[in-house]
Amino acid sequence: MSLRELVAAEARLARAAVPHLNDVAVSHALREAATAVAERGDAILAANELDLSEEEGVLDPGTIDRLRLDGPRLNALAEQLTAMADLEPLPREGAAWTLPNGLAVSELRIPIGVVGANFEARPNVALDIAAQLLKSLNAGVMRTGGAALRTVTVLVDDVLRPSLEATGLPPGAVGLVRSPDREGARVLVSLPHEIPLVILRGSGETTAALAKRAAEHGVRALAHAEGGGVLYLHGSAAEEKVQHIVEQSLDRLGVCNRLNLLLIDHEARHLLPCVLGVTARLGIEARATERARTLDRSRLAALDERLGHEWANDAERVATMTVDLVDDLGEAAAIANHETSGLAAGIVAEDEAAAEAFLNAYRGTAAFWHATTRFTDGFALTGAPETGINVDWSPGPRGPVTYRDLWLRQYRIIGDATQTR
Repeated sequence: MSLRELVAAEARLARAAVPHLNDVAVSHALREAATAVAERGDAILAANELDLSEEEGVLDPGTIDRLRLDGPRLNALAEQLTAMADLEPLPREGAAWTLPNGLAVSELRIPIGVVGANFEARPNVALDIAAQLLKSLNAGVMRTGGAALRTVTVLVDDVLRPSLEATGLPPGAVGLVRSPDREGARVLVSLPHEIPLVILRGSGETTAALAKRAAEHGVRALAHAEGGGVLYLHGSAAEEKVQHIVEQSLDRLGVCNRLNLLLIDHEARHLLPCVLGVTARLGIEARATERARTLDRSRLAALDERLGHEWANDAERVATMTVDLVDDLGEAAAIANHETSGLAAGIVAEDEAAAEAFLNAYRGTAAFWHATTRFTDGFALTGAPETGINVDWSPGPRGPVTYRDLWLRQYRIIGDATQTR
């Protein structure tokens, strides 16, 4: 069979499984999967070692780190599956009311059906996404980056599917694109009748291209194409808090919610040495706009990319941060809104009114005061691992997308056969 036929076959198995999914059985299956991660740990790690051996020297260190599994990371996967199993099921009924003509109207949440998911070469994401889909009583077809395919295949075939079967659920509820070729992603987003919605994660350019292809084929996409956290230092910012938040915002560099763009108010320019002390200690290069370089040309290299360039996706210069100097809070909020992806922005300010004004002005998915944008994460904020972070400027699931967002609204209307229009 062609790759397209293989993916469509996985989707048909997933669709057939949807009517059999229920909250109790899914919770049992997730607990079984947590146990299976421990029992099949050697097989998972062996597959992961093979994936790593082929990619050493090919992928950058940040990507290798995301690909790598070890004992503690396996334990974390099992713990997260157990946590998902323990979460409250998605409420199925919303508001209800009776119209003057006697019709009883209720608003229900129903499953989407089959949801596709394309994600980077991170094995843990396979379990995160599968758990979210099952918890919302959806089935799925997943496609990972080719570098992680061996590991993810073991997670699907030796962990997820046996756990579903052990609890009386169809194992085909979790499907997999079993090809390392990128064509698998293009196929996944071009099957509107089999897979009407696809979650897209990964680098901006690649994910944007897939979202465009999905739209051309009539497939809805929840795309996590861009990221990059913004931090604004107000004139009232306390140096100790600035130092702590900057450091905590750069603890990992290859992630979308790290500090990417630092905006320094002209009244907070005295804080720049503190910031540069932190970046120097962490080995981070600070690249700045011309107006910011007037503060310290010796330690601020010239910015040679657009202001919102996401360094996490720049493998050769991932250890980089952008610095800009702004006139006031309004300009800082405008830059965060219009020059970046809209993922997350934070403010450091002792002036409560200023902090409130910045939070109100920012239109992105997460706004922080005295906290790092690294908390822009489904599990950290809601207790449920995310399938991705949607930064679309449109109604619907926005920000970290979890099982609580993966449903369709349906109106149910009951009459007594006397109503007329």
